[in-house]
Amino acid sequence: MSSARKKGGSIYAGLRQLGATTSPPASPGSAVLERVPNPHPRKVYVARFAAPEFTSLCPITGQPDFAHLVIDYAPARWLLESKSLKLYLGSFRDHGAFHEDCTLAIAQRLVDFLRPRWLRIGGYWYPRGGMPIDVFWQTGRPPAGMWLPDQGVPPYRGRG
Repeated sequence: MSSARKKGGSIYAGLRQLGATTSPPASPGSAVLERVPNPHPRKVYVARFAAPEFTSLCPITGQPDFAHLVIDYAPARWLLESKSLKLYLGSFRDHGAFHEDCTLAIAQRLVDFLRPRWLRIGGYWYPRGGMPIDVFWQTGRPPAGMWLPDQGVPPYRGRG
């Protein structure tokens, strides 16, 4: 049981963005991620966030790039607050970086912030120049006994 709960307080008391009008962050570096204590820290399970409309900018042309991101993590002490994640991901809309950089930067920031048991990210990027680029990364082997479903994003087939 968290110390906030023991004292009669809410485990959500420190959240500043949830339930409040929040301006979009100007950049990924200025975005604020928030977390709450995991009420089941000893259980091994997967939480999934899917962002099917992720956008960033090509750092060379300034043209928009689009991706379907799937983030799976096995929480340890902390759970990620979803509104803060939405705002963080939205901050890439005006950020110029290649697909690989965006995908790995998101994963690393989440790992550094949450210290999960395990995390993986699938970045399913839509074609640029006729070629889709998919980027996958994980922290290591999934915990033993954890059910890990397929990310559910089919390979890009175009209109063929």
